[in-house]
Amino acid sequence: MKFQGTGEYVATPELQMAVNAAITLQRPLLLKGEPGTGKTMLAEQLATSLGTDLIQWHIKSTTKAHQGLYEYDAVSRLRDSQLGVDGVNDISNYIVKGKLWEAFEADKPVVLLIDEIDKADIEFPNDLLLEIDKMEFFVYETQERIVAKHRPIILITSNNEKELPDAFLRRCFFHYIDFPDRETMKAIVDVHFPNIQAELVNDALEVFFDVRKVPGLKKKPSTSELVDWLKLLMADELGVELLRNHDTTKAIPPMAGALVKNEQDVHLLERLAFMSRRRG
Repeated sequence: MKFQGTGEYVATPELQMAVNAAITLQRPLLLKGEPGTGKTMLAEQLATSLGTDLIQWHIKSTTKAHQGLYEYDAVSRLRDSQLGVDGVNDISNYIVKGKLWEAFEADKPVVLLIDEIDKADIEFPNDLLLEIDKMEFFVYETQERIVAKHRPIILITSNNEKELPDAFLRRCFFHYIDFPDRETMKAIVDVHFPNIQAELVNDALEVFFDVRKVPGLKKKPSTSELVDWLKLLMADELGVELLRNHDTTKAIPPMAGALVKNEQDVHLLERLAFMSRRRG
């Protein structure tokens, strides 16, 4: 089965090619792109389109690679031994399976999402190289080898917070999700709001891309923020009028708190609006 997007996810031909190439090569698909461009949602929709399960491993700064395999809960075992709990001598009762173990023992190929891998320590990706290559790992406490029943489809996302090791990159199929152009963005909006007024979409996209073009913005508004903004405009039932008639002497568009997310960018837009008024 080839991935071609879904009714809820607009995938460009380049993204479709990347997903299908990674599946064919049996390589992890490493996705980069601006936050809010749908990297995580892609994994959800890929699992849906393939009719399989999604296993998500969300990475934090404190996450260690071995946690994806398993963890040995020595504290619980010590407590149970003090309380005389049955089964304390069976160490397997205190092995907590990680997300990779879940994916390896699944009865069908699943989609495994390793989300925001760049948040972890720099050695984190290298610590997973062998397991991802061989599709197996060893549990030292129980002396058993865990081998994948079916190779999972692995998607790895990164927001470029830090560089990933070359050895890890060599084992991945890489794709950078470009920010959607106006036509693709309109298609995305239509998926989220099938009955939205065409005038509202056109006016909102005009403002949205104008804001993104402002030089010096610390955080450009993303796709998810556009969706939130449109939801607010529609809920107010005055969306088109607000956009068309908003006071040009005001700094930023109406309800722009959904688009602009820090005070530096608000001040920048206010200064630009002030300069525009002076020129006017």
